[in-house]
Amino acid sequence: MSDLTVKPWKRHGKDRLYVNLPDGTTVAWADRLTNVVTIKVPKHRDEAVALLRKHLGDSVTVRPHRVARSSTVSEAPPTKPSRQPDASRPPRHGRPVALPELTIADDLAENRPGAVVLETIAARGPSATQRLWTRVLRRASEWDSWYVGLEGERRVGRELQRLSADGWRVLHGVPKANGGDIDHLLIGPGGVFTINTKHHQKASVWVGDTMAKVNGGQPVPYAAASKAEAAYAQGVLERHCGFPVPVEPVLVFVGVASLHRAATQYTVRIYQEREVSALAPLSGKLTADQAERVYAVARHRRAWLRP
Repeated sequence: MSDLTVKPWKRHGKDRLYVNLPDGTTVAWADRLTNVVTIKVPKHRDEAVALLRKHLGDSVTVRPHRVARSSTVSEAPPTKPSRQPDASRPPRHGRPVALPELTIADDLAENRPGAVVLETIAARGPSATQRLWTRVLRRASEWDSWYVGLEGERRVGRELQRLSADGWRVLHGVPKANGGDIDHLLIGPGGVFTINTKHHQKASVWVGDTMAKVNGGQPVPYAAASKAEAAYAQGVLERHCGFPVPVEPVLVFVGVASLHRAATQYTVRIYQEREVSALAPLSGKLTADQAERVYAVARHRRAWLRP
């Protein structure tokens, strides 16, 4: 036995049970609303499930953990670059690939803005007491950028929700098979938009065709990453819809003092958070039936996690 313990956690509308090792490492967690158990450390699977069943009963659904990286945090790249799945290649619009019946565990419509970041913080981040002491002592934390990113995604999420009155649907925290997630996916009469959120409070931002600079610093490939994200989403959606799905990348900056658009090709839409309302009147790309089909595919987690 590994001396596993169960710790209840309630926050942001979530009600979970976390299974931890004595050193605090999380090996699994369960959503008490759906009885879905997520396994993070496979070697402790059986022990963790047995322990959680004492709290949840025998009717539980077990799934593996998918690691997702926040776009606001820099992490060391893999030793070998992962090859992009063939979803990014122009697909043949033939018979669509069928998906299994949608379950609550796989329904991305359940995600709130910043869901992936919040889940990562809950599983691996500091406790409420640790955060309090960090603020009291005014110490920097390795998790500060995660909280900044979370706030940025929430702010953009609120702006996107306003577009529902114009027939748009929005998803948050859409996973990618090669790691990471798409912050927001907007689906409606004007097509599909992948929305990449960057929170740089009171910063001066310059954006070109592929790179961006924050406060005159080193160039970062924000625009290039957004274009790759849109290409990936288009491949996934067309594979399961069976018809052409127009997808455009959008880069949204939150809290900036100034935003200079130096792009010449305009292949990426560049907005500040309140400017996403410019997407509302767009139309003519998808019929109502097509938009509903795209949304039905996009909300299914398994559509995105093809190896």
